Amino acid sequence: MERSKVQVLYDACNAVFSQKKLPSFQQIQWLKSILDLFEAVDVGIDEFSLHGRSIKGLVCGQAVSEITYIHIHECDSFSVGVFCFPAGVTFPLHDHPGMTVLSKLLYGSLYIKAYDWMKVQKSSCRINGIAGMVVDAILNAPCEPSILFPKSGGNIHSFTALTPCAILDVLSPPYSEERPSTYFSDFPIPSLPGYAILEEIDIPQDLVVSGAPYLGPPVDFGDDETEMLV
Repeated sequence: MERSKVQVLYDACNAVFSQKKLPSFQQIQWLKSILDLFEAVDVGIDEFSLHGRSIKGLVCGQAVSEITYIHIHECDSFSVGVFCFPAGVTFPLHDHPGMTVLSKLLYGSLYIKAYDWMKVQKSSCRINGIAGMVVDAILNAPCEPSILFPKSGGNIHSFTALTPCAILDVLSPPYSEERPSTYFSDFPIPSLPGYAILEEIDIPQDLVVSGAPYLGPPVDFGDDETEMLV
C-alpha cells in the first residue's frame, strides 16, 4: 500500500532526528523536499470550505476564527503539527531555542518578520540584545518551505495572516518545559537600517491558541527503523 505524505514525512523525520549526531545539510534538504509536496488536504484540511466541518470530513480552513493548532505527532526528537490562522491575526515575535524548524505554507498569504541575534545578553533573567533582520516579506502559497536553524535563518520571528492560511511545522527538538519559547518586542534602530533591539516580554495575554483534531490519513508511529534514502 502506498504511504501517505504524512507517513512519508514522519518516517523521514524519525530517521533524521532520532540519530545521535546532528542532521547533515543533505538530510535537511531531503526533509525540505518532502515538505514541499504537501497540500492542505494531505493533513486533513479543506482550505476552501467556509462553515464547520466540510463535506469531506476535514477541518475547514476558512472557518477557523482563532489561531488553531492541529497536533500530528510529538516525541523527544521532533514534533509535527499545523497552525491555522484567520485573516488579520498576528503570532507575536518568538524564538525557537536550539531548534531546527522546517515550515511549509499550505495556503494563503502571510507576512513574516524574522531576526537572528547579533549580540545577546541576559539582564535580570530577561534576554535582550541587538538582532539583524533576515526576513521582512510576504509569502504567498504555493511557495517553497523555509528552514530555521538554531542560530541562523531567522530563528526569532513573527507572522501575520493576510488571508486565512495554514503552516505545516516540523520542529527538532520540540518545545518543552526545559526549552520554552521566549517572546520579544522589537525596536528598530534608526541609525542601523535592518537592525533592531529585541527585549524579552511576558507571553502576550491576548495570544490564544486553540486545538483541533488531526483528520488526515492515519499514521503509523511504530518503532520500526526507517531506511535512510540520503
